[in-house]
Parts: sequence; structure tokens; C-alpha cells
Amino acid sequence: MTFTEKAWPIFEQVVRDYHKTDSIDAAVPNPFTPQTIEYDLYRKCWIDAAQWHMEDLIRDPEIDPQEGMTLKHRIDKSNQERTDLVELIDSYFLSLFHEVTPLPTATINTETPAWAVDRLSILSLKIWHMREQAERSDASADHKARSEQRLNVLLEQKSDLCGALDALLDDLAAGRKVMKLYKQMKLYNDPETNPVLYKK
Repeated sequence: MTFTEKAWPIFEQVVRDYHKTDSIDAAVPNPFTPQTIEYDLYRKCWIDAAQWHMEDLIRDPEIDPQEGMTLKHRIDKSNQERTDLVELIDSYFLSLFHEVTPLPTATINTETPAWAVDRLSILSLKIWHMREQAERSDASADHKARSEQRLNVLLEQKSDLCGALDALLDDLAAGRKVMKLYKQMKLYNDPETNPVLYKK
């Protein structure tokens, strides 16, 4: 079984589980053992699902400004949790390949495996919601047809991304690629590097 063959069903499970309550405040019903890659993949996709719906809420043109600011801070916190979890998943891959000796011709990929995992997780949400639009009983035939076309594109992206991620992992295992983990270092989140915060 490839990595994406393991990850994709977990992401689909998260999206189904999230929509049982469809609440950004729902408790996370993670069924996997803590400190396993399956557990972290579930957590990753749950963060993405909750944030997806927070992004919907904040775009309400009639949202109360105070409520909107509270939600914006919550989205910022979620973004940091998402980044931290991506780096944790990359640590898993670093550990997985730490004994591999890179070939003299080995190259570095443009993104780490976990950032591809991040895109795959979000893609699972796009597919679920686009399918929902394609099947809406209250939508026009044109809307449903456009949504169906977009869904087909997303499904193609899923196939391409799964293939590319699995190929990258094969290359890392064979020493054809090398992996480095660069922390995101988001300056605006750090009170020592954000001038608005450290000048207060």
C-alpha cells in the first residue's frame, strides 16, 4: 500500500466525521492511536475542515465586527496549528528516511512531503464540497453542470498529486532525493519579530 492509499481514506473519514455535526466547535473524534502518523493525518485534516468552515463564516458581509475579529484571531491560531502539524508530519518522514544514503546525484524537491500532504488534505475538502454543489437540489442545472466539471478537474488533481507524492517518497527511499526541514518562521506570529507587537 502506498502512503497516499493510506492517507486518502483517513482524509475522507475526517470530512464525513466533521459533517456529522458541521460545527467548528465539535470535539475531535480521532479514532487513531496518539503519536502515530494516522493520528496526525486525522488531526491535520480536522484542522483543515474546521478552518474551511471558519473561512466561510468570516465572509458573511453582515457579520458583527467584533465577532469577525474574534473569528479572524481563531483562523490565525488555526493556521499556526496547521503549520506546526505539517512540520510534525515532516519529522515523521525525516525519521523514516534517516538511514538512507543519498546518491551523489540526489536533488532536493521544491516542497517537503508534508506540504504535499497538506495540499492533499485540503483537496479532500474541495472534492467533498464540490460534489455537494454538483448534487444540490436547489441549484440550477447550469450550476450543477459547472460544479460537475470542476469536480472532474479536482479528481484529476487528486490522482496527479497522489502519484507525485508517492513518487517523491519512493525517490527519498531510494536516495534519489534528499529532504530538508525548514521551519516556517512566521515573523508576524512572534512577539519578538512583529514590530506591531514588540513596539508596544
